[in-house]
Amino acid sequence: SGPESGSGPGHWAATACVVTGASRGFGRSLARLLAPRLGPGSVLLLLARSAEPLAALAAELRGGAGTDTGTDTDTRTDTGTGLRVQCVAADLGCEEGLRRAAAALREVLRDASYGRLLLVNNAGSLGDVSKSFQDLTEPEEINSYFSFNVTSALCLSSTALQAFGKRPGCSRTVVNISSLCALEPFRSWALYCSGKASREMMFQVLALEEPEVRVLNYAPGPLDTDMQLLARTKTGDPGMRQYFQSLQENGKLIDSSVSAQKLLNLLEEDSFPSGAHVDFYDL
Repeated sequence: SGPESGSGPGHWAATACVVTGASRGFGRSLARLLAPRLGPGSVLLLLARSAEPLAALAAELRGGAGTDTGTDTDTRTDTGTGLRVQCVAADLGCEEGLRRAAAALREVLRDASYGRLLLVNNAGSLGDVSKSFQDLTEPEEINSYFSFNVTSALCLSSTALQAFGKRPGCSRTVVNISSLCALEPFRSWALYCSGKASREMMFQVLALEEPEVRVLNYAPGPLDTDMQLLARTKTGDPGMRQYFQSLQENGKLIDSSVSAQKLLNLLEEDSFPSGAHVDFYDL
């Protein structure tokens, strides 16, 4: 079933949609744009570490229906449009949080009525960009970074695809929120660049192994988010720090909702080669 096969014009029919890192920034903007596109019988599962902003977003998308306590229990309520919004607060960087998120995924995807799966791997962190390559000597810090930024994306994607399975006539799309840093090295950003490069290659392997799964590596551009604030204030390399400061001073940062809309358009057109790296500025 194509993206326009819902009950109303422009709606995606019975879609199981999952967005990680949904509590702020790009993930939050994307969730807001996705919700009205999801037709009756759809579910939107929002995952993030921060329980309160996540619960607030879920309440907003439900049109204020239901009560949210801000705890990390999952809450679910139907919206007036027949969309179910569910949120799970979990730290994807630790095994317990990742297990809880995976369990929620399996539970949601047990429903055989969904004709479409859309998983957006957005959750990610910058790491300590005040450090140069030679400052990164602690295995615990490095392993912790990769657990959150690489391991969780692989585990959640494989879990979702396994749980959804191959359903005749159904579409499966996996999106990795990538970066120019997946392709080019940046001083002081050894963790971030290697994490993004690892994720990009990981999803290219998925595209190769599973031709029926649509895979997209989308680089959203320099977004006006908390991550950019960290980049221009904490980056150890002075030239890099100045570069990020100039992006902000010259109004070159991109609003998250503008980039999220470009991603949504890409998904609706559905003409990208599976596994492709598509940058905001390519569109």
